[in-house]
Amino acid sequence: MGTYATINLFKQYAEVFPAEKEWERPRIIIDNRCTMPSRVRAFLYHENVERLIDEMANSIDGLLKIGGGSARIILACNTSHLFLPQIYKKVPEAKSAVINIIHSCVEQISKDNVKQVFLLGSEGTIESKVYQEALSEKGIICKVPQKEQYVLLRNCIEAVKQNKYSDEVKKSFQELMDEYDVPIILGCTELPILYEKYKDGIDITVYDPLLIALKKLKEEYENE
Repeated sequence: MGTYATINLFKQYAEVFPAEKEWERPRIIIDNRCTMPSRVRAFLYHENVERLIDEMANSIDGLLKIGGGSARIILACNTSHLFLPQIYKKVPEAKSAVINIIHSCVEQISKDNVKQVFLLGSEGTIESKVYQEALSEKGIICKVPQKEQYVLLRNCIEAVKQNKYSDEVKKSFQELMDEYDVPIILGCTELPILYEKYKDGIDITVYDPLLIALKKLKEEYENE
């Protein structure tokens, strides 16, 4: 998964699990396998699909076994969730371990009684309609960017992956954030990083699926 998105996830983990002593936090194992094929291209163009599924399954299987085994797993990529059905066929025990960040996000939006949202994410996530369908089942309208705006999203996401920011990236991100006056799903794990960087002047509710999943994980941990 993306390196900077993974770094941000680890930072969020430390904030969601505050502790006076480090050993009070649960153990976390990170597999930043950024060498795996593009999840977006696998979905849109069917590139390296089997290799991607094999590598994701291998990583998840490893997390379930290393150091006594991970009880819960979070995938730091929204688009990767599109391949979970195939992964579960290869690693059935993963189904009870993986926290689906898309489902957690939709559940939180429904719980907040929100009736309409705007989804920002990769082309793969948007075109798959994985969020739109899950939200529709809850009676929530999901607006998405116009296809001609995909290039803006792509540039924003790549800026984070490369850690290269510009005034043009800032303008593109703010333009997307200002598109509708409704809560926004930051449906790509690079986008919360941009939001933190450029949030001054943005007065809108945002939903970060990774952060929501971490908070759900904390609730489970505290209730054990």
